[in-house]
Amino acid sequence: MYLSLTFSIFLLSFQTLISQSGEPMSSTSSETEYQNLVLLFKDWRTFEMPPILEGAPDYTAKTFEKRWPEFEILKSRLNGIDTAGWPIHQQVDWYIVLAEMNGYDFNHHVLKPWVRDPAFYKSLWNYKSDVPAHEGPTHHMTTEIWTYDFPLDVAEKERLLSDLRVIPALNAQAMTNLTGNAKDLWITGIRDIRMQSSGLGAILHREGVDDSPDLVSAIESAVSSTDELVSWLEQESKSKTGPSGIGKEQYTWYLQNVHLVPLTWEDEVMLLKRELARAWSSLKLEEHRNRHLPLLANADSPEAYRELAERSAQSLMNFLEQEDMVTVKAYFEPALREHLGQFVPEDKRNFFWIGAHYDPRPLYSHFYHWFELARMENDPHKSEIRRGPLLYNIFDSRSEGMATAVEEMFMQAGLYDDDPRVKEIVYIMIAQRAARGLGSLYAHANEMTMEEAGGIHSEYTPRGWMKTEKELLIFEQHLYLRQPGYGTSYITGKYLLEHTLADYARVLESNNETFEIKSFFDQMNAIGNIPVSLGHWQLTGTAGLLDGIYLR
Repeated sequence: MYLSLTFSIFLLSFQTLISQSGEPMSSTSSETEYQNLVLLFKDWRTFEMPPILEGAPDYTAKTFEKRWPEFEILKSRLNGIDTAGWPIHQQVDWYIVLAEMNGYDFNHHVLKPWVRDPAFYKSLWNYKSDVPAHEGPTHHMTTEIWTYDFPLDVAEKERLLSDLRVIPALNAQAMTNLTGNAKDLWITGIRDIRMQSSGLGAILHREGVDDSPDLVSAIESAVSSTDELVSWLEQESKSKTGPSGIGKEQYTWYLQNVHLVPLTWEDEVMLLKRELARAWSSLKLEEHRNRHLPLLANADSPEAYRELAERSAQSLMNFLEQEDMVTVKAYFEPALREHLGQFVPEDKRNFFWIGAHYDPRPLYSHFYHWFELARMENDPHKSEIRRGPLLYNIFDSRSEGMATAVEEMFMQAGLYDDDPRVKEIVYIMIAQRAARGLGSLYAHANEMTMEEAGGIHSEYTPRGWMKTEKELLIFEQHLYLRQPGYGTSYITGKYLLEHTLADYARVLESNNETFEIKSFFDQMNAIGNIPVSLGHWQLTGTAGLLDGIYLR
């Protein structure tokens, strides 16, 4: 099992936190120490951005080794900060920084995406992620084409040229850095790079691009270098024979020390099996209850889908406000309306859009994601450490857990009282999340190939809804193999959020105070997109969810 000094730091700091027996620090000293943390955070984030090599981020082994002593100094500075007497929200910030440093440490020694994972070198992104940062390991100088409005003005053209110039240099570096033997990651990663080539080519057809010879040349150069990388990857793939999972012990260490999820690999297997069985049995009971009701109608035209989407968006927004579920901010509805979707022919629908064409409210509930991102833009957190996306997808238990949890919570609070058949879709979605996460666990344990893990994902999703469109299956299992813990975060984050709600309600009840669901969601929103275990601590004043991490 991978161990480092950071785990000792965790244990030492947590024991100090729960057994402080000396005199508390003065408020002035405490604030000075907290400002030292903020300064360290800035230094850490500056360090985390790699140096530039020939116009691209430098992921060479030589540079990583050269920079390691500097990283150890940063860790030492963090460990040297005395958090005694700090309020909980500041102590939470300390743990966020530690979790990020643990992520760097783990990537350096174990995950090594720049060595094992060709998809790490994907540069072109055509869409904004629905979570704070792109899902999975992503390099530091991507081309976010979705941020550009064509035709480009002079400044935007120069920005795109700057982005595009990174790609040939990075692709060349990839052919030196990629020495790993992770067969599934390697072979499936070729798909991502191949898609990049066609995506880059499509930019040539954007308005005004053909009027700019230097932009056309940069795009063509990026396409050529990407095609060369694809050819090299295909040739090298013939020799790849090794496993792609990181193993049970490494997976557990990563969960607990980076994503701050207080579970082991074995715990997650048990939890996801339980949730899969619960979802299937609940679905069958719901189907029985609804047996005399008409089946849901399937939107069979663009007009029918637009009408359904409009009705569903209004229903969800009215429910949130009128039922006092959460404080509905002015930016909520516009954020949702940007993602209502559109009609998809029946033979081309993937899992999520099959359900959405019956009733998109379960999916729109999951789009709580977009409320969260709008909040980050419109109501940035006062803590600089929480203001932006946490590195290494550390936000997954919070972002994906919250989005998955509210699907069922809104249902339980009455969202579908007007049409109980929609509850069936909610249970189908939970079963799918549990099945795909369970498959990803076996893949990381190297007990299954990625394809075999996809078999669980497909076979245990009700009604065959994962068998209609294979691209989603490949995309999801590939992502979860690339990013440990992500495939399970939907269900484990949901569990941790339910645990938090229960403890929060229990604390209020023990103090003869009234529980209000609106207050719970508002406070969780205000805490920000941080691991649920830390949100639990800040919300309840107890570090109970952290016990399993630090005192196991």
